[in-house]
Amino acid sequence: MNQDYIKANKWSIIEEGFDTDRVKSSESLFSLGNGAMGQRANFEETYTGPSFQGSYIAGVYYPDKTRVGWWKNGYPEYFAKVLNAPNWIGIKLFVNDTELDLATCKKVSDFRRELDMKEGWYKRSFNALLPNNVEISVEVVRFLSLYLDEVGAISYKVHVLNTDATVVFEPYLDSGITNEDSNWDDKFWNTTHMATAENRAFIEAHTMKTNFSTCTFMQASLDYNGQSIKGTFGTGSETYVSMSFSQKVKAGEELTLTKFGGYTVSRNHPENKLIDAANKALDKASTMGFEQLLQKQKEAWASIWEMSDIVIEGDIKAQQGIRFNIFQLNQTYLGTDSRLNIGPKGFTGEKYGGSTYWDTEAYCIPFYMATKDEKVARNLLKYRYNHLGKAIENAEKLGFSNGAALYPMVTMNGEECHNEWEITFEEIHRNGAIVFAIYNYYRYTGDYSYIPEMGLEVLIGIARFWYQRANFSTSKGKYMILGVTGPNEYENNVNNNWYTNYLAQWCIRFTIEQIKKVKEGYPKDYNRVLGKTNLTHKECDEWEKVADNMYFPYSEEHGVFLQQDGFLDKELVRVSDLKKDQRPINQKWSWDRILRSPYIKQADVLQGFYFFEENFSTEDLEKHFDFYEPFTVHESSLSPCVHSILAAKLGRMEQAYQFYLRTSRLDLDDYNKEVEEGLHITSMVGTWMSIVEGFGGMRVIKGMLSFEPRIPKQWELYSFKVNFRNRIIKVTVSSNELMFELTGKEEIDIRVVGKEVKLTPNKPVGIEVKH
Repeated sequence: MNQDYIKANKWSIIEEGFDTDRVKSSESLFSLGNGAMGQRANFEETYTGPSFQGSYIAGVYYPDKTRVGWWKNGYPEYFAKVLNAPNWIGIKLFVNDTELDLATCKKVSDFRRELDMKEGWYKRSFNALLPNNVEISVEVVRFLSLYLDEVGAISYKVHVLNTDATVVFEPYLDSGITNEDSNWDDKFWNTTHMATAENRAFIEAHTMKTNFSTCTFMQASLDYNGQSIKGTFGTGSETYVSMSFSQKVKAGEELTLTKFGGYTVSRNHPENKLIDAANKALDKASTMGFEQLLQKQKEAWASIWEMSDIVIEGDIKAQQGIRFNIFQLNQTYLGTDSRLNIGPKGFTGEKYGGSTYWDTEAYCIPFYMATKDEKVARNLLKYRYNHLGKAIENAEKLGFSNGAALYPMVTMNGEECHNEWEITFEEIHRNGAIVFAIYNYYRYTGDYSYIPEMGLEVLIGIARFWYQRANFSTSKGKYMILGVTGPNEYENNVNNNWYTNYLAQWCIRFTIEQIKKVKEGYPKDYNRVLGKTNLTHKECDEWEKVADNMYFPYSEEHGVFLQQDGFLDKELVRVSDLKKDQRPINQKWSWDRILRSPYIKQADVLQGFYFFEENFSTEDLEKHFDFYEPFTVHESSLSPCVHSILAAKLGRMEQAYQFYLRTSRLDLDDYNKEVEEGLHITSMVGTWMSIVEGFGGMRVIKGMLSFEPRIPKQWELYSFKVNFRNRIIKVTVSSNELMFELTGKEEIDIRVVGKEVKLTPNKPVGIEVKH
């Protein structure tokens, strides 16, 4: 834990007191999103203190040319930048000709922020003594509408407290923005057109190179004692347009500026109709008004929480943590658009430079399958199918042929856009995560249709890659996969990473199994796919030969699979024996020293035990957990959740609980000392997984939903819901009872602690827990 200023609350994130050192962290923590756009919690008014300005539009990016000292063949040509979009939230405030700026005020008191996760709005309030000795109080409420996802709304209220004054509001749009992160300091946006009409303003701009056309828009109105005050437009500039509202007020009187704003983009509208689309969005928003639109926001979030909420009793920080993570996941991705995916920072920052990592398939899909309609998870799989052509191109650039597909480590449009060679060329296990997601989707939903319709082509492309990537060792008589980076990125360019080799073998066998299944059950799809891919029986036989003869490094001495061939050649000093001033090693040590160390960034061999749990005994898991966890530094946001799930399976609940706390409050408590750069969105699903799969012990075994519930001693009770094959099951766990409730029309058989239980709709089943 590196910060502890967020107040414990079941449904809200609350900060009290103004501290300039916390501003950038809070801009991340209080960020907003609605799946289509998002923004950091920047102040609407001018702020000259340290700040990370950020507004983002889903799917809009810039291909920043890769900058390296030594170019290698096959290197990605660009590193995709998540773009800071034109700013629509800005509102300058002047009182008696002095501008409000919290960095220059004589005093700021009663400062409070609240992000209400239950209802989906963000409020900020404070008193400020300006340099001219005028004291004001301000209350701002902001939200990004789920009902009208192109629109955001701001209510900005000002009281002048100690004197009569002239108050001037200047709401504005600004497309002259820059990114925090840039390789060459390129200009990312080109402003093409500006327009105003009555109380509305529009700036059309397109991204350089990618030519995403956008219209940033606003509508502003000022209310004073129930009267609407007319505003005027200023002179502006090529990238800036503002309105001005001026009003004399007496001490104690209130002014309220209401501002609607947002974006229309060429992904959703004709390029020459963006202002028309913006006007239509503003018409709807203004007809409803701020309060009615806010009410719609509350209703939309109530619907989301009805299915996705996890209740924890007896541990308020754990409760706050899980809800914060679920809230941010839903702000980032709602599953309505198969062209979009789940970026690792979502709408909270620019780091990592892509919208899609293997995080989506390995971690996110289980959450979206269980808390939403299965179509949402299917859209995530469709996203990969739509990028299959690019994955084949990516493999061709590295010398692969015959339709072999290598999905990118990082992407915006299917092309690889990660600029570290040890990741781009070598962290190829991401291919296997996609195959596992296809398997996991079918296993959970029972919907096989994705595989014959789309998935089989993806499986064939990936199987071809694994076949070509393996090479035969005459000395060992086995197939090896050399020069790779596994999930543990603290080992680069190693040979025979066990997890990668195991995935390759499993992917090939799973693909062959699906080819046979589609041939038997879906002959039209089978013939279409064979015609498209030119697949032959001989080729499948060659794949099988590789799978059957895959090499797996193993230590007879320790009785464990080795993370890679040379793991035991390292000096095996456990993490517990490291001095505290050496942690985190990724900030204290040279990369050379890290690569020679035994330290593991995140689950690697144990990632395989998590994915393929049914292939190993509990004794095998315990032996591998005890060997590898002591060398794990957990310096990846994805690390604690897998370890929490596995620790819970082993019955080590205190250890599982500590891992859970770390994943649930990773950002709230800033464990990695980097929250000001943005939140760890894709790792947030680990919190959900830790409870549902870890403590709840949820699995799908031979098509049946199964539970092995446990409860941390710190909790009195926890409950969650899952949508399993269109049946909603609520699970409640306490120290002495398990309760299962089924919503719907059809019965379902589930397995609880190894015994079958029949659930009937609206008839709760209680099971006593014996100690």
